[in-house]
This record gives sequence, structure tokens and C-alpha cells, in this order.
Amino acid sequence: QVRLVESGGGVVQAGGSLRLSCAASGDSFSSYAMGWFRQRPGKEREFVAAISWSGGSTYSADSVKGRFTISRDNAQKMVYLQMNSLKPEDTAVYYCAGSPYSTSWLSERYDYWGQGTQVTVSS
Repeated sequence: QVRLVESGGGVVQAGGSLRLSCAASGDSFSSYAMGWFRQRPGKEREFVAAISWSGGSTYSADSVKGRFTISRDNAQKMVYLQMNSLKPEDTAVYYCAGSPYSTSWLSERYDYWGQGTQVTVSS
């Protein structure tokens, strides 16, 4: 079992930066692949970025590539999403998720989800 709690969301102007954090509890965290997903207003939940259990492999959606960076600290049981050059279309609720399988962009591969944190980018 892994419990996930996101923080760090807020309101930021276009071009600004935010860092989202995801705090995990549970003994299995270091063996889980972790991901960030988002749900924009009126849209389906979509993949943002994922990181392998070791942190050695990362993947990101084309829409955020070069702007967002996922990282993790297994000793602290934390996952981060550094978001730079934010755009109004990045406005969404961002979710942290944990997968006992290999890194994936598919939400159904993730068994554990946080409650989400709101990010609003103003133009």
C-alpha cells in the first residue's frame, strides 16, 4: 500500500514556474514507478511524466517536454514535478500516481493516486 499526498499547486502567471511535490507513505515506495497526470477543465485525465523506481529513466508527454522535469528522492519518499515556462493550457488538477509495474503513460497501470493539486496559469 502506498498513500500519496500532493502539494505545491497554486496560481502563477504565464512564463512562471512551480514545483509540485508528492509525499508517499508505505514501505514499497522505492520499488514503484511514479507518474504525474493532469486533468484540464472539461478534458480527460492525461499523462504528464513518469519516472522509474530507480530514477534512472524518465518520460514526459510531448506537450510538456523541455519544460517539465520529474524527479524522485527514494530516501525521503518524495516525487517532484518541476514546471517551467508555464502556459495557460497547463491549467489543471495535477495528480501523483504510483505503479507496481514498469513505467507507463497509461493511467490504468497505476494503482495508487493522490487527491490532486490545482495549478492555475493566468495569461
